[in-house]
Amino acid sequence: MQERKVLKAGLVGSGFSARFHYEALERVYGLDCKVAGVYSPTAENCRRFASERGLEAFDGLDALIEATDVVHICTPPSTHEPVACEALAADRSVIIEKPFTGYFGEGSDSGDFDGRSFDRERGLYGALASIQRIREAERRSRGTVMYAENWVYAPAIQKEREILEKTGAQILWIHGEEAHSGSHSPYYGIWKYSGGGALMGKGVHPLTAALYLKQVEGRARDGVPIRPASVSCRTHFVTGSENYRDAGHLRTGYQDIEDFAGIHVTFEDGMCADVFASELVLGGVHNWLEVCANNHRTLCNINPNTAMQTYNPEESQFNDIYVVEKTGTKQGWAFTSPDEDWFTGYQHEMQAFYQDIASGREPESGSLLGGDTIATVYAGYLSAARGGQEVTVPRVE
Repeated sequence: MQERKVLKAGLVGSGFSARFHYEALERVYGLDCKVAGVYSPTAENCRRFASERGLEAFDGLDALIEATDVVHICTPPSTHEPVACEALAADRSVIIEKPFTGYFGEGSDSGDFDGRSFDRERGLYGALASIQRIREAERRSRGTVMYAENWVYAPAIQKEREILEKTGAQILWIHGEEAHSGSHSPYYGIWKYSGGGALMGKGVHPLTAALYLKQVEGRARDGVPIRPASVSCRTHFVTGSENYRDAGHLRTGYQDIEDFAGIHVTFEDGMCADVFASELVLGGVHNWLEVCANNHRTLCNINPNTAMQTYNPEESQFNDIYVVEKTGTKQGWAFTSPDEDWFTGYQHEMQAFYQDIASGREPESGSLLGGDTIATVYAGYLSAARGGQEVTVPRVE
């Protein structure tokens, strides 16, 4: 019997994203997968992350790429393209954490880039050029690009995929939201690292899920994915307004990004989706997507959901108990998640990616879906700069 190849994973980054990638990889089953090590330019964090998990801490990106089969890019969005292209050039597959890529300005290393004032049309076509460079690197490589959008693999979204495929449904309208009270990342809030604000950091989750389900609909019925055609969008910097009254519960101090966005997407078939994203919601993460089709309606509660609810009369009792992401308090009633990563799709995402790599299948969430998402986001930023005027989404080829 032929021995199964061990797929060796390498993590680039040692922060929040690297943590949940590692934990999801620990749950991959049915094939041989091993985390070979981690590399991060912040050497102290890298050594700590590696030591806590018994991993090798690599001194450089080249060394990590050489030692692995799959490179997980868990670094700020501004680094996604160069890391991906280097790994692809070495014929490695890459898993790119969201957001896929973006526009981070020219001359940003000198500190003179301001996300509030750059030309949004330049941003759109700069982001599109980055998408195309990644996809071209993929075409030249024996590796594959996988876009790590966990919403695509969340059980509720995958169940909706099954419904669409088996019933031949037509999606008429999708609406959804990701909102909470701020980001884990210290780079979030600075456009030259994050590539945008709430729309980029939060909105890509429900937006990608909406784009994905329309792709599924088109493939199931006609063999051709239905893709975004145009957008209209508005953005706001609420916590930066002189009229904002800070009660101390929301993260503030964003340098040059928006903290609220609403985007309306029109698809090639004339149907539509509305997505909201914000940093203005207390009480934990609010992630949901609703699908209104011609033969059914589905509400996907990603987080929170009612799988478990707890009442705790005393905050200190739950000091060592994880309840749910970004909840402001553990006292009173809470939507306590028995396995948050399961509901949000992290382990399913990694399971699918490694099965795809082992079998040579195309991933459900690949570079085309990632590219369409970013093209839609930046068309949205251009629309917002024009007061909500409709803007065509450039076609990713």
